[in-house]
Amino acid sequence: MPDVPLHLAERFAATELHRLLGLELLEARPGFARIELRTSPATLSGVGGAVHGGVLAAMVDIAMLFALQASLEPDDIPNGTADLGITYLRPVHGARALAEASIVRKGRSIAYAEVSIFDERGTLCARGRTSYALRRSEA
Repeated sequence: MPDVPLHLAERFAATELHRLLGLELLEARPGFARIELRTSPATLSGVGGAVHGGVLAAMVDIAMLFALQASLEPDDIPNGTADLGITYLRPVHGARALAEASIVRKGRSIAYAEVSIFDERGTLCARGRTSYALRRSEA
């Protein structure tokens, strides 16, 4: 994965949930990440055979996390997702979906990100927003 730092690629690949969902980390750099979902019968369990909305929400959270991890300073300590919202614009059908996350603002205690999810034709299907809690190391 040339567009992903090795430590992030290893962390992503080692997460069982990512494998179960059929996710791949395509790109991660400070403030941005792109992940791909290869659909399966398990993920295509939404209305009309579309990707389940919970899977899309998980993609929002996961893409944001890797955009943020690529942005962390040495004294930043991840503290968990504080808020996540998603707006479903149209169903995601097909063999794959793509989520692109951008860190809009990273402060000392909260990072805010926006995530767009596209179907395999490149049509915008959902928009997500997250706030992620951070704390600073005491050392």
